[in-house]
Amino acid sequence: MNKTRNVKRNTVSDFTTGDPKKLILGFFWPMLLTSLLQQIYNFVDTVIVGKGLGDNALAAVGNMGSLFFLIIGFSMGLSNGFGIMIAQSFGAKQYDLLRRNVAATIQLAVLLTVFLTVVSIPLLPAALRLLRTDEMIMDDSLRYGYVIFGGIFSSIAFNVASCMLRSLGDSRTPLKAIFISSVINLGLDCFFILVLGTGVEGAAIATVISQIVSAVICIRQLFRIEMIRLNRSDFHNPLSLYYGLLKNGFPMALMSSITAIGCMTVQFFVNDYGVEYTSAYAICGKYNNLFMNPAFTIGNAMSAYASQNFGAKDYPRIREGLKVCVRVSLISFLLLGTVMILFAHQLSTFLLEGEKAIELAENYLPITGVSMIFVDLLFVYRSAVQGMGFPMFPMLSGVLEMLLRTVTIAAFMPLIGFQAAAFAETAAWVGALLLNLLAYHRIMAPRRVVAKLSAG
Repeated sequence: MNKTRNVKRNTVSDFTTGDPKKLILGFFWPMLLTSLLQQIYNFVDTVIVGKGLGDNALAAVGNMGSLFFLIIGFSMGLSNGFGIMIAQSFGAKQYDLLRRNVAATIQLAVLLTVFLTVVSIPLLPAALRLLRTDEMIMDDSLRYGYVIFGGIFSSIAFNVASCMLRSLGDSRTPLKAIFISSVINLGLDCFFILVLGTGVEGAAIATVISQIVSAVICIRQLFRIEMIRLNRSDFHNPLSLYYGLLKNGFPMALMSSITAIGCMTVQFFVNDYGVEYTSAYAICGKYNNLFMNPAFTIGNAMSAYASQNFGAKDYPRIREGLKVCVRVSLISFLLLGTVMILFAHQLSTFLLEGEKAIELAENYLPITGVSMIFVDLLFVYRSAVQGMGFPMFPMLSGVLEMLLRTVTIAAFMPLIGFQAAAFAETAAWVGALLLNLLAYHRIMAPRRVVAKLSAG
């Protein structure tokens, strides 16, 4: 019993009491290290594919990025929505409801996995043709995609399990899981590609195996948390509970998918110009994801923090946490945006070999480096809105992102070329940020009045 209590105390964090700055930063650093490890092994994976198999193989893997983001983004959005309900019931100290939310999340995740696997694999060739995938990389794209989507269960299992842990304030176990799986992934990459010469499918197999390992680690930790040890009765719930989870999770899933469709639209226009453009866009997307990573992570911290405190009805505390997260996102922009602006050439030549692809990337990176302040702030405000249980506003901002990306790339690609892809990102970030800023202040305004009256 003592051991179980120690595990509970060490892995679960209550954000409704204590210094917000210390709590958020203590939660943030393990999450940041987790995300950085994911980005680093994605980068090394890219280097191994690019240097070991060439730019065409790199383009094939990169070309799958937007499709994979569409499917996995949907599952991640749904998981995050479910996680908010888990965090709110934990913050409100409603432990019976907490266990039922966890059990229902598991049931819905299983159904989601079956559905996405059955749908994604047969439609993969048609989806690649819809994106105007060049015939030079079609075979590699399919071989990579069939393995990745066939093993989609591993990614969903990790996303759901790690989201549950973060909702309960545990950011250390996902870090441990990603560290171990990263080492396994990179080792298998080298073995499959460089030793066995398997091609792009080797990288996909390595990814699936490493994700299975990370999922097992997180699931094992969930079993050790006493307050969410489930009984059979926890799995027998009224339809209203499932409806509540889906009501919160589905808009967030749609937001992720709609955002992915916007990225696929950009990919559609870029692919039409040739493999060099596809390669450059894949690498620029890698750098965007890497350098916006700290702000994305502090946004996830804000979501968990806001969820628990919204469940506890401590609205002034949410504002205190928001200020901490905004400061972190601004520091991230100043440091990493500057790197993208000043070192665009070095970043481009590090992962690309063709002169044309390098030139394209050099023109793209400084633009998103300057405008990264908008997406860094977007992560914080959107996560605050989501965490308080208002997913419709973020979903609408996802629609706005898609529209702005589509209009910008369609209007400016024929005029200014590849730089239009960077301006499409900028336009999407600015529009989504403004909408979520308005949503946050609209949600908080009446609660500020209540807080003042209560204090008076």
